[in-house]
Amino acid sequence: MNKLSLYARLVRLDKPIGILLLLWPTLCALWLASDGRPDWRLVLIFTLGTALMRSAGCAMNDYADRDFDRHVKRTAERPLTSGKIAPWEAVMVAAVLAVVSFLLILPLNTLTKELSVAAVIIAGTYPYFKRFFAIPQAYLGIAFGFGIPMSFAAVQGSVPPAAWLLLLGNVFWAVAYDTEYAMVDRDDDLKIGIKTSAITFGRFDVAAVMLCYAVTFVIDFVVGWQYGLRGWFVAGLAVAAGFALYHYTLIRERDRMRCFAAFRHNNWLGAAVFAGIALDYAMR
Repeated sequence: MNKLSLYARLVRLDKPIGILLLLWPTLCALWLASDGRPDWRLVLIFTLGTALMRSAGCAMNDYADRDFDRHVKRTAERPLTSGKIAPWEAVMVAAVLAVVSFLLILPLNTLTKELSVAAVIIAGTYPYFKRFFAIPQAYLGIAFGFGIPMSFAAVQGSVPPAAWLLLLGNVFWAVAYDTEYAMVDRDDDLKIGIKTSAITFGRFDVAAVMLCYAVTFVIDFVVGWQYGLRGWFVAGLAVAAGFALYHYTLIRERDRMRCFAAFRHNNWLGAAVFAGIALDYAMR
């Protein structure tokens, strides 16, 4: 039982915020692709798949960062970093979760399966982008948003341009919230040589976060309007924009704990966007 508890901590089951940040864009895509009437079997498959792949990604991230995490205050006591589990166990957990996730989509069409392979490759390589890429959060946004094209593929058998535009919007959202997250560890990351957007943006970090939020909302609005969404959708975006302004009040002084609070609060921002989409369809 102790091992299972350690594995649960490895895949962050005690911190479901990551699952939710993947899930809201995926659900938005499912609703848009199905004109507001998604097959509930698809909703179940993508919800479970999102949880499994986020968990697998956490295990691989800890494996890749095991030599860095011990130097970061927030991550030093993670199961792998602290030596409570072995590196091969993290890889095994990630592999098992990825296989189970793939089994979930076996009933779906070929395009969805092909996109799932790309999703696994992107998720597996993300941890290594922090070694050389100045804004790895942008790559994270692709990994966290790949449920968008997969959702359209599962529903429609193709991926329209709007889906790729939504994925681009998700990249900007991820840069916003993960920069807030990176602001927490900036001092440690500078010492160990990890590249993050918080370091790259420097003194313009707060402005960059707010600009990324703005671009996200513009893209979401354009796509939603294209799909005929109006009142409830705009209201949902307005609530989300209000949350973004609240995040500004949290991060403007660059206090570590308030930056972390802003990051976690993005769950509600994503929920507001999805609620606007779902309500707009439901109220027709």
